Amino acid sequence: MQYTYLMVVFFSVLIPFIFSFHPKLNFHKHFNAFFKANLLTAFVFIIWDVYFTHLGVWGFSPKYTTGITIINLPIEEVLFFVFIPFASLFTLHCFSTFYNLVWSNKIEVTFIIILSFILFIVGVFNIEKAYTASTFLSTSVFLLLLKFYFKVTWIGEFFSIFPVILIPFFIVNGILTGTGLESPVVWYNNQENLEIRILTIPVEDVFYGIFLLSLNYFLYNRFKLPIKHLIV
Repeated sequence: MQYTYLMVVFFSVLIPFIFSFHPKLNFHKHFNAFFKANLLTAFVFIIWDVYFTHLGVWGFSPKYTTGITIINLPIEEVLFFVFIPFASLFTLHCFSTFYNLVWSNKIEVTFIIILSFILFIVGVFNIEKAYTASTFLSTSVFLLLLKFYFKVTWIGEFFSIFPVILIPFFIVNGILTGTGLESPVVWYNNQENLEIRILTIPVEDVFYGIFLLSLNYFLYNRFKLPIKHLIV
């Protein structure tokens, strides 16, 4: 049982890693860009994770982890911030390689304004709930920055593919939050969230995932460009 979390994150990345070397995909050629982007993103989210674990916003069952920790996080949780973005960016790479999923600028602007507005309002009206407020407000602001400051052109592509990413997301997060288990691998303090669950998954996890993956994808695309384009 103590290897449950480790096995979940390991098998989530195994197939994407193997197929990264497929000659029609060649995702392995972008490993350098991915790991640079992921190092920066993981640092931000691990600090966030450490702080919220300290506050008791969420925590981890010793029953399902190896007992190896980094700061106050199980090593499996640290690996989560590498393996899950890797599998997700691999999925984005696959779909963007074979399909044109770009939205018009007008649709992107409308979508981002509406989504960011909803997230901002929910975050503000639940400011006392640490997980809800921090996730909704940070995701709202970052999406606005992506569109109107950094002027990225892949938002439509990202949100077209995100529903596909949600399929393994629900499987992985479902197991981690207790689906099929006697108790959750990762538990949440319901006083710090909306207490709205998708099966066993807090609804905040979906938007936390959007922020995590879009930040990874933003930096990944930046590192794929020549150095002169990295300066905004």
